[in-house]
Amino acid sequence: MKDIAAATSIKLAEDDARARTELKCGTPAADPGCNVTVRYLYQVLRGLPRESVFAQIVLGFELASSDPHFVGLNLVMPEDWYVPIHDFKEHMAMLDYLHGVYPKVHISLHAGELAMGLVEPENLAFHVRSSVEQGHAERIGHGVSVMDEKDAVGLLKEMAERNVLVEISLTSNDLILGVSGDEHPLPIYMKYGVPVALSSDDEGVSRSDMTHEYLRAVENYSLTYADLKRMARQSLEHSFLPGDSLWEQPGPWESYTHARAACRTQLGRDQASGACASLLQASEKAKQQFELERRFQVFENSH
Repeated sequence: MKDIAAATSIKLAEDDARARTELKCGTPAADPGCNVTVRYLYQVLRGLPRESVFAQIVLGFELASSDPHFVGLNLVMPEDWYVPIHDFKEHMAMLDYLHGVYPKVHISLHAGELAMGLVEPENLAFHVRSSVEQGHAERIGHGVSVMDEKDAVGLLKEMAERNVLVEISLTSNDLILGVSGDEHPLPIYMKYGVPVALSSDDEGVSRSDMTHEYLRAVENYSLTYADLKRMARQSLEHSFLPGDSLWEQPGPWESYTHARAACRTQLGRDQASGACASLLQASEKAKQQFELERRFQVFENSH
């Protein structure tokens, strides 16, 4: 397995080099995409036989432990298909066991991408909770069926306490599940203090982008600029990038008001100095968060 992980890292490095060549990075004609920081979640195809799923999960844990380009793993393929439904509990048991072997590896799970009529009602009652409690997910993709879970309010409070972020994919949930408007749990997640961030899901399938996801969130749920700003901050806080956060005690929906003392007076600047520069040098996460604050400042000063 370590040999396979090493070969995968080599292939990824080759693909990254090709992408940078296509973008003309390092030349006067460099594409703006050259400045984008890219990290990967290893994708496990959960619709395959359980032996293959287990092998993929092990490889995902190995890669996230050995290659800094991989920040964690995820289980993908439609959650309502026969095999993901039939083997769901086994998949959670696999993650539970391997989390004990690789406790530092981050886990993000698609869970609750379900709606009444797609699966039998009993399968709506536990997928999100099991993904959090047994699958050790730090992020949940979709979470649409959360209010169909047993003790839904208790689960929401637990997710807020554990600081589990939910990736909200409004366009995808509408097109695939037929869930939108008042039927979508986004306002409920926000009410109970569960961290949320907007997501486009698969742009090639949904034909959406992040601009339209923000627009849809504002039009459908009357979100304020402050709401959107918190979502953007939360997306970086939960990005699995290594290093300390720029923020003191991040987590609750009401947080992101106090930066660490070293950087508190420098937010919005083009460059950090002193102790703040040292923090950014030591933390990929804080570096990206500082850059986001600079971009907020530029945007707000232009309007």
